[in-house]
Amino acid sequence: MKSLVIIPAYNEEKSILNTVADIKKNAPDFDYIIINDCSQDKTLQLCKDAGIPVINLPINLGIGGAVQTGYLYAKKNHYDYAVQFDGDGQHDAAFLQEMRDYMNAHDLDMLIGSRFIEKEGFQSSSLRRFGIRYFSGLIRLLTGKRITDPTSGMRMVNESVIKMYADCYPKDYPEPESVVAVLQAGKKVEEYPVVMRERKEGVSSISPLKSVYYMIKVTLAILVERIRRKEYKK
Repeated sequence: MKSLVIIPAYNEEKSILNTVADIKKNAPDFDYIIINDCSQDKTLQLCKDAGIPVINLPINLGIGGAVQTGYLYAKKNHYDYAVQFDGDGQHDAAFLQEMRDYMNAHDLDMLIGSRFIEKEGFQSSSLRRFGIRYFSGLIRLLTGKRITDPTSGMRMVNESVIKMYADCYPKDYPEPESVVAVLQAGKKVEEYPVVMRERKEGVSSISPLKSVYYMIKVTLAILVERIRRKEYKK
């Protein structure tokens, strides 16, 4: 099974080498690619100096554009599985093999690493947990599927979803919207318990001041996508 770890990176100079070292040690049969989203620090140079495969975006595309670039790379190179994996040290590569085995055994299209199934490790801030519960409820209302961690940035997909995401992927705050798109396409989605670490460096792109905007924007995007798909099926 040919598998790729997609690592979107923006100003991750203090954590990117440790992230790659974690993958090389704990998931040695996974390939990996850094998508450098026009970082302003030494992220790109560190990757080049260490011989780490990297795609350098000429302009900042945001998390959605960076991740879609990774899926385009996975599609072009015929990967069977691809997994999004944050470059800031939050994710643990020791779970990658387990997740792929579980996906293969259960014939899944997407497997989301959830910190809220066994509730171990870093559980995020209270403000983010409120937003996570909100989107979990919205997704269940619209699709009938309960997703405990819809904003998780650790999600593994198979070849069919790689192709789907390579063609179309949400641009801003894409995690909840992209999960809904897969569910509405009739794909099989489950979650897998993982342990996440507290962010080692940097800050979240979703600040308290942006939280209300984030929730409204993503809600509208999900609703519009649902209406669009219904009209398409008529």
